Amino acid sequence: MIYIDTGAFIARHVVRDHHHESAVGCWKELEQTGTRCFTSNFVLDEAFTLLARRTTYAFAADRARHILASSVLTILRPGAEQDGRAVELFEKYADQAVSFTDCISFVLMTEAKLKRAFTFDRHFQSAGFTLWPG
Repeated sequence: MIYIDTGAFIARHVVRDHHHESAVGCWKELEQTGTRCFTSNFVLDEAFTLLARRTTYAFAADRARHILASSVLTILRPGAEQDGRAVELFEKYADQAVSFTDCISFVLMTEAKLKRAFTFDRHFQSAGFTLWPG
């Protein structure tokens, strides 16, 4: 099981992203191994917006439709309780400028017992998760 962060979606689809080659290889490995994949609606919001700005809105909308229809991706959605815990983490990690989306991710990952994140963001490591690729 793995949690997929914004950067993994962006790097997969943006050729000029400096993590593109690594991301494409990782996505292929996930597909080949049938790894259960998780993300959040917050991550997807961020990913679709950034993808639109770095490519085109038409391309981003096409990718959004494809991702949202995926049968291999579970989209986690926080409620009020998770929001509150994320605010506490947002405050805790203020000195590291961690995004609120990352804090939501940390809460959701902890609840779902996900220890590994497909990300290029070191904040996940600071929060106690294993980065993949390492």
